[in-house]
Amino acid sequence: MTEGVFIKNVTFSEPLSLLDLVDYQEGRVVSRTFAQNSVMSLTLFAFDAGEGLSSHTAAGDAFVQILDGEAQITIGSKEVAAQTGQVVVMPANVPHSLHAAKRFKMLLVVVKGK
Repeated sequence: MTEGVFIKNVTFSEPLSLLDLVDYQEGRVVSRTFAQNSVMSLTLFAFDAGEGLSSHTAAGDAFVQILDGEAQITIGSKEVAAQTGQVVVMPANVPHSLHAAKRFKMLLVVVKGK
């Protein structure tokens, strides 16, 4: 990468469909990281049905946009169902998990303090 380039793994200066940048794979969670540094990360995910991420915390606020399908998200003790076109924000340092009752794709942005 050249100096001053902060986003990776994507073609520059062309219109792209986020849905086409990561494919579903049977029995897997697939991710594609576009940016990651000390203050933020930007990652695209595809979850096959039945897959998920176990409970964990993040050092920053996590903003999830559901691009396709439906996600079951647990934030602390609260259960949230989110579907195509919806966003959910998970606060920093609160345990959360995600599960795909049906397969789904999401864009995750985590914003951290300095």
